[in-house]
Amino acid sequence: MKREDEKELLASVERGEWKASRGGKTERARYASYARATFRKDRRVNIRLSGKDLEAIQARALAEGLPYQTLISSLLHKYASGRLREV
Repeated sequence: MKREDEKELLASVERGEWKASRGGKTERARYASYARATFRKDRRVNIRLSGKDLEAIQARALAEGLPYQTLISSLLHKYASGRLREV
């Protein structure tokens, strides 16, 4: 989404042009359940990284305010789900 599109979407929401979808709490609970299942950590993986790569990941995680293992897990999840794209 382009920046102009985001601005127009925000303006549309602020003008009250959007309504809540049906389902409310039930639908929200269903999606919360999906999110919990997606981020359940039930497997352990050990990998070897170069010292330089690990330091770079740790620095980026620190800048994002995340533990570095959480950042790695998030990146792997995005890659596995097809949401991580090469720029």
